[in-house]
Amino acid sequence: MFDFKGQVAVVTGASSGLGKQMALALARQGANLVILARRIERLKEFRPELEKAGARKVLAIKCDVTQTEDINNAAATVDKEFGKVDILLNCAGSSKDKGVTEMTDEEWDFTIATDETSVFKMTRAFAKIMQKNKYGRIINIASMYGLVGNTEIHTVAYHASKGAVVNFTRAVAAELAMDGITCNAICPGYFYTELTTDVLDTDRFQEFAKSHVPMQRYGWAGELDAALLFLASKEASYVTGVILPVDGGYTAV
Repeated sequence: MFDFKGQVAVVTGASSGLGKQMALALARQGANLVILARRIERLKEFRPELEKAGARKVLAIKCDVTQTEDINNAAATVDKEFGKVDILLNCAGSSKDKGVTEMTDEEWDFTIATDETSVFKMTRAFAKIMQKNKYGRIINIASMYGLVGNTEIHTVAYHASKGAVVNFTRAVAAELAMDGITCNAICPGYFYTELTTDVLDTDRFQEFAKSHVPMQRYGWAGELDAALLFLASKEASYVTGVILPVDGGYTAV
């Protein structure tokens, strides 16, 4: 089970954070990797690590996931190179953290464009390739903040965008089910990334996590891999529209 040899996996946000970790998980299972990010130099530096981990072939493409032209060009390149896409992992994201009364239009628009609209644009482009082959696995990285509010950080646009990704996932799952394409979402809890480290390392937030996360800790690197590999696998052929929290129990209480 969970053998990805010969499969083609497209990963956004692969230059850092969770995208990088999850690209490595797919590489270890023998997948061909297409890694997308704005910082092409980081992708090129990352390529040897993926190959050493087990990726058969690695294609690095500079792509701003908020730009339709970049996405469509990337899809055309992948289609020409491989003729198929088996797995799409929508992992790119960023956020401007403000409360509802302080957030500017620009901060709202930036977060929605990066965390929500980009998922739609990527899915639109790459699902067309999947439809040709009547097979695909789409995994969207949402957040536990897409399922609940919180009292510690004011980040209303992030909550809104990830909540939208959750129901976008359900809509796409229903729409593409007869094309042999599944669509599921993972909702991570608190994990270290470039965007979260400064906040998670504060004494105040560590105390908050201990009191609100039943496991009383943040997620460790690699603890999302099992969820990803399950949802991306051929074996998960009857699993679609699932919203899977990986959050140490945060949304269970």
